[in-house]
Amino acid sequence: MNPTAHITHLGPITPDNGLRPLDQSSDGRYKTGINGVNSIATTGDGKVEFVSFAGASGADDNSLACVKSALAFPAYYPLHPTKLTYPVNAVMMDLDGTSVRSEEFWIWIIELTTASLLGNKSFSFEAADIPFVSGHSVSEHLNYCIEKYCPSATLVAARQYYFEHTHREMKEIMEGRGRTDAFSPTPGLKDFLLELKSMDIKIGLVTSGLYEKAWPEILSAFRTLNMGAPVEFYDAIITAGYPLRKGQAGTLGELAPKPHPWLYAECAVSGLGIPFTDRNSVLGIEDSGAGVCSIRIAGYPTAGIGGGNIKDSGTLAMCDYYCETLPAIMDIIKGNIQKTLKQEPQNL
Repeated sequence: MNPTAHITHLGPITPDNGLRPLDQSSDGRYKTGINGVNSIATTGDGKVEFVSFAGASGADDNSLACVKSALAFPAYYPLHPTKLTYPVNAVMMDLDGTSVRSEEFWIWIIELTTASLLGNKSFSFEAADIPFVSGHSVSEHLNYCIEKYCPSATLVAARQYYFEHTHREMKEIMEGRGRTDAFSPTPGLKDFLLELKSMDIKIGLVTSGLYEKAWPEILSAFRTLNMGAPVEFYDAIITAGYPLRKGQAGTLGELAPKPHPWLYAECAVSGLGIPFTDRNSVLGIEDSGAGVCSIRIAGYPTAGIGGGNIKDSGTLAMCDYYCETLPAIMDIIKGNIQKTLKQEPQNL
């Protein structure tokens, strides 16, 4: 491996941060050493690729991030430099895993869906499946299951089963008869949110989850914490919208989820009213590889939090900071810890 290989605005290509070097991009569009390309790399899970270009001078160097898609709609985005500035004006937080522990529940729903497609009630996932059935869009999760377990099935049929299971289980939960372990607030969430409020910091909640699955999670967490109405507390709540089904208008939520940047961009600019020129005063917090890619490609300083798949997915390079707890992230927000992963690799 070339010890000097790096991606401009991101950092070196090393096993420690999860990046893997490539000779060319997967679409064949770019090749290392040709037409100004000095380095190409991919995240450990292969979901996002980066192409770094050498300009006429070092100041002209730039990079592109390519978000690949299991649904055949990849996209290239410019990669912007990030550096958290003080005072922090806003915080954007993920829902699943970061604010609410619910990943096991949604993996279970995907598992039920696959079992229905197979006509096998005893079906269960292997450990190797977990990175591919969490953190991305519902359709990408289902597409993975179809390709591996039931190639004769269709995505339309899988989505139908998925929403049947979702509607049934969510109805049971909202009426007090469902799984009591489905949703629980992340430890320290209430104190963290209330402290942000006391500091007059705007708070946005961002999820790739469709509204009908995300909203019961948010309500459940706030009821548990006795914090009132989420829509009154948060300054912005962004979900992936509504599913496309017969008799119902849908949205782009299934084609532009994390790791695409749009959900976080919408939260910051439209929801919180912070112009892109002030983006470095906004900190995004995520526990998943897809999530930290989404924040970072949107152009915002990124804090990864433990408990998710950031390290396993090979996306640590996307994090300006990596912490195990919300109190550690609060230290960053207050300016008690200002060294980033780019300056000195460390777990905070």
